[in-house]
Amino acid sequence: MNRTLSLLLLTICFGCCRVSDRIEPRVSYQIQDRHFSRLQSAFANLSDEERATDWGREMLIGLAFAQDLDLYRAVSTYKRAEILIPKEEKMRKLEIQYDVLLCYYLANRYDETIESFEKSDLATADKSFPAYHDLLLILYECYRETDCPEKEERMCEMIDSTYPSTSEELKVSRALRHGELDSICAINEDLQHPSYLDPMLTCYDQESKSVGRAQMLNAILPGAGYLYIGQKKSAATAFLLNGLFIAAAYQFFYRGHVAAGIITTGFEAGWYFGGIYGAGEEARYYNERLYECSAGRVLNERSLFPVLMLQHAF
Repeated sequence: MNRTLSLLLLTICFGCCRVSDRIEPRVSYQIQDRHFSRLQSAFANLSDEERATDWGREMLIGLAFAQDLDLYRAVSTYKRAEILIPKEEKMRKLEIQYDVLLCYYLANRYDETIESFEKSDLATADKSFPAYHDLLLILYECYRETDCPEKEERMCEMIDSTYPSTSEELKVSRALRHGELDSICAINEDLQHPSYLDPMLTCYDQESKSVGRAQMLNAILPGAGYLYIGQKKSAATAFLLNGLFIAAAYQFFYRGHVAAGIITTGFEAGWYFGGIYGAGEEARYYNERLYECSAGRVLNERSLFPVLMLQHAF
């Protein structure tokens, strides 16, 4: 009996936990071949003399693979070019190393991108390097994706000091991708209205669901919280199950089967308080999907993903 009561109390404590309003969106970008086909290379074309060399021919083959976004073949070919290129061709070697890094990045191989950078001579590059802007953006995104906050912040500082306009775009991008609604509203206040953020914020404000309200409604009437967020089947299931357990518990107590009544009440408490918590979770999930749809549209249309901010391609 004591064990049953303990389980009941634990269930109640767990079920009464309030779900956070904080959303954790996962917004993705839509990159297409034509996006990179519009971008020019940051580097000068190979001269006729360079094309005639072994390393120059490998570079041309690697370039052809890269332009077709056949990234893995491009990496292998560029690496052969790096092996063959003479030491005195320092700028061309940096170009090859950058192209390898760019291939890894576009393939979403962030660890390999960082490893490639650390093994290369690109750490010595400065603003005179033709692809310096894009190099900083790539490293920023890779450190962000691999959870290296200190290095990510370092890249932010470097971008801010050399490319202020890109830094401002990154601030908007970071706020949108992380779902930082307070930061987005603060940014929107500084924009000229109507701004490109107005429709997104209006849509979210009008259509998002209150996590607290969903939990409160489900506490008042099991299933009402799910109905509030549009989940009719879950609402009916919650209502029927809670009703059946309540009826069963009542019958057990009424007929003098106290132990069976307590056990049934324990199961009902699990369904009841679990339903309250679940309604809050579903409301937050609903808000995340709503946000991802509208924020993703803004991020893609305004090219606010770092990969879409790149100024050069192959």
